[in-house]
Amino acid sequence: MEFVIKISQFLLSLSLLIILHELGHFIPAKAFKTRVEKFYLFFDVKFSLFKKKIGETVYGIGWLPLGGYVKIAGMIDESMDTEQMAQEPQPWEFRSKPAWQRLIIMLGGVTVNFILAILIYIGMSYFYGDTFLPNDNIKDGLLIESTVANKAGLYTGDKIIEVDGDKIETFSEISEKVLFGKDIVIDRNGSKSTINMPEDFLSQLMDAKEKGFISLRQPFVVVQVPDTSFNKGSGLKEGDIIVEINGKPTRYADEVKNLLEVYKGQDVTTLVKREDNKISLPLKVSEEAKLGLVIAGSSTPETLNALGYYDFDVKDYGFLESFPVGMKKAKDRIVSYWDQLAAIFTPSTGAYKGVGGFKAIYDIFPSTWSWQVFWSITAFLSIMLGVLNLLPIPALDGGHVMFLLYEMVSGRKPGDKFMEYAQMVGFFILIALVLFANGNDIYKAMFG
Repeated sequence: MEFVIKISQFLLSLSLLIILHELGHFIPAKAFKTRVEKFYLFFDVKFSLFKKKIGETVYGIGWLPLGGYVKIAGMIDESMDTEQMAQEPQPWEFRSKPAWQRLIIMLGGVTVNFILAILIYIGMSYFYGDTFLPNDNIKDGLLIESTVANKAGLYTGDKIIEVDGDKIETFSEISEKVLFGKDIVIDRNGSKSTINMPEDFLSQLMDAKEKGFISLRQPFVVVQVPDTSFNKGSGLKEGDIIVEINGKPTRYADEVKNLLEVYKGQDVTTLVKREDNKISLPLKVSEEAKLGLVIAGSSTPETLNALGYYDFDVKDYGFLESFPVGMKKAKDRIVSYWDQLAAIFTPSTGAYKGVGGFKAIYDIFPSTWSWQVFWSITAFLSIMLGVLNLLPIPALDGGHVMFLLYEMVSGRKPGDKFMEYAQMVGFFILIALVLFANGNDIYKAMFG
């Protein structure tokens, strides 16, 4: 059932993005009286799952879910229809239209991607509002579980104040900014200092294959005392929070774990918080510094608020308020993704090791259905699709735009033969990128 939910979300999101992107080309093409021969969701290599001709256009669904396309008459594209291009240009063909019309047709797909992302963020702001943790409300610093981050100079309890001169406003900004940042200003026990991050920090993190990086410090909440636990008869109950061991305060789970290392193999006296009461209980610590308990991995914002650990802000937006908020979220995400791409194409950062293909996209969808999460992921994927299509690679929209801009500036149109060769080069580049991204997925699945 988990697979069905994940694959359903993946295919629904992918289909929505592909159809709307291709509509972005289709609509201006039709508006400028350019013939569109095919409109396909997914690729129809050898055969189609469905097709129907309406007017001059064949609409269909292919069997290979790696994208989609519109075939516009008189355009050198992935179809490599050289026979059509060898004939005299017809007034309904793409190549017969003025350069400015062809530019609008080519930019239509990415324009729709960005507009879709903006509309989704506006809608999410209006319907769901925002729940966020102001950075100033993180009083006792962060949990830094990574040995790579420790080596770089970040430790549990540090407060991250600035990254590359930008003040950190909310907790949700921290991880991404630290991953791609150079100069990190921290507050450690009231003393500020600057950490210069290694250029290959992201590469080191991926090579280390560590699960944790930067997260909120959490309380040590007991979820279950198993029947096989050596602390079964201790009096511990579900929901208890250990707040003291042998007289030493343990507000956070990381402090409990540190003290368990000190007292491993010993009996300890703990103080647990149970609702509004505090109860003293004797517990045993194993030689492996364990208590034999099942504890909460992380708590929800609502739980952490109720327990008094963090003060999350909840903000609702009116209909008109949601517009500037949604547009800012889209803008920030676009800028962020450009930064990530820049890091990926800078070999010294090692960010290319994190590039993923369709498996990576599938994995980001949750195993339970949540429309809020679905729309959030779809908005991000729409931005990703828009940005990637703007790359100046022949066979992508950005490649066509590059040649059209050259034509508009120079007044000279690249020859058909040149465009055919450029399309072939671009196609092989795309195949290489797809193989690399999905090869990364396979490598991680086998050796990660």
